[in-house]
Amino acid sequence: QVQLVESGGGLVQPGGSLRLSCAASGFTFRGYGMNWHRQTPGKEREWLAVIDSGGYSTNYAESVKGRFTISRDNAKNTLYLQMDSLKPQDTAVYYCSFRGAGAIDYWGQGTQVTVSS
Repeated sequence: QVQLVESGGGLVQPGGSLRLSCAASGFTFRGYGMNWHRQTPGKEREWLAVIDSGGYSTNYAESVKGRFTISRDNAKNTLYLQMDSLKPQDTAVYYCSFRGAGAIDYWGQGTQVTVSS
């Protein structure tokens, strides 16, 4: 079955960096565009970034443009999110996702990122 497993979250100081990973299995990873999102308690889930199936095209939300970089390694079935210049307002649970056949959205379980001094 489809599995998306995020990792790499943790506690980081403001201005620091983290790299999140999303390990994919159970589907043809190289055939799908992939997304990163985040969510804080009491707020709607926020879309952050998208990358096409080949890794050639990306797009970002204004809130993270210039600080976050989405990438993928199709040989390793893994999606990444490099997060630099982190701010306290980046504190959230981060999720990877994709839209599969039949317009079904698949999500990972999330990884917590906390930006605090």
